[in-house]
Amino acid sequence: MTTEQQPIVFNPLDPAFRQDPYPLYSRLVREDPVHITPFGVKAFSRLTDCTAILRDHKRFSSDDRNAGGVAPERNSGTDSIVSEEDRPFLFMDPPDHTRLRRLVNLAFTPRALESMRPRIQQLVDELLDAIEGKEEMDAIADLAYPLPVSVICEMLGVPREDEPQFRVWSRILAGSLDPDPTVPIEVQKQREQAVFDSREYFRKLIAKRGDERPPDILSALLTAEEEGDKLSERELLSTCTMILIAGHETTVNLIGNGILQLLRHPDQLAKFQERPEELAPHAVEEVLRFDPPVQFDGRVCVKEAEVGGVTINPGEFVMLLLGAANRDPEHFEAPNTFDITRGERDSAADRHLAFGFGIHYCLGQPLARIEGAIALRSFVQRFPNARLLDERPQYRAQITLRGLENLRVGLK
Repeated sequence: MTTEQQPIVFNPLDPAFRQDPYPLYSRLVREDPVHITPFGVKAFSRLTDCTAILRDHKRFSSDDRNAGGVAPERNSGTDSIVSEEDRPFLFMDPPDHTRLRRLVNLAFTPRALESMRPRIQQLVDELLDAIEGKEEMDAIADLAYPLPVSVICEMLGVPREDEPQFRVWSRILAGSLDPDPTVPIEVQKQREQAVFDSREYFRKLIAKRGDERPPDILSALLTAEEEGDKLSERELLSTCTMILIAGHETTVNLIGNGILQLLRHPDQLAKFQERPEELAPHAVEEVLRFDPPVQFDGRVCVKEAEVGGVTINPGEFVMLLLGAANRDPEHFEAPNTFDITRGERDSAADRHLAFGFGIHYCLGQPLARIEGAIALRSFVQRFPNARLLDERPQYRAQITLRGLENLRVGLK
């Protein structure tokens, strides 16, 4: 029986799937674009269908409390992050989402994020200076992991000596996004403690400031006000925790996945080294499309809808396979080819779903793009002879967020 004839078994917990999900994604898009998973959930893999669901916030809710049962992407380990009182606006619908997003947008202005570019370059240079002259590096531990946490901590006014603790919290909480309803009780407690500790930290950090307002994002969040409306303390603390997770882990994966794909495709690496300034933004977009940091998203149907030729009933949870949609041949030419010049030929090449779509489109995507472009460009310029030392590097035991545990790179 050929691969095409074998039944499609979608098991995101399978280590082989984690290593390389894309052959299965291709089959889903071609053969079964609305796939019924083993746990009875409809999984959409075509870009058109995923976009339609993400766009339609009136019929598809981001609040899992609307599910007619236990939404499979949530578990008791996540409950502490999206609790009733501390729910981030990522898990809200309008009008609550609209109000909170509007206030947070006052802090995350394009000008504020763009102004961080020189400091991000300085941080990248410091990290690469530290490995100059070495025979090899771990691209995750030496660059991809420390850079985003340093940026997030500086944005929030966190002293540099406290950064290691933020890395620990971010690593613990990132795992709670996975669809694993059988999380051991000790892991649940660990996540709950991480949420409590991080919010207590922010509470004390805010109290220490008093009336002082240094020029950082935390100050902007504290002072954000529109027509007399401000963030409450609970809203502020939940937003800080969300920024910590979303702003760190996803960018780690963007940089790590980017270095891996460039080293796996020497022809693309050579092009990048020839025109690093011009191609850096395009390289980031192609990494986001080809091997996105966030693989899945989900919504709950609140009003009967038809998508992809199937009916979705109120209370049903639907799964959106972003990694599959980003390689939909109906929207991307040669979708399984890694091509960092794609964006120069096709203005639609960046219409991927790596940052989502609709009202929940990633708030920090400009910052992620800046960090990714600077990190990848600086890496290829600094280490022209870089090469992979492990052809099959180990991936982290997560599925929603796709990233490497480590990435050994030879430098000479």
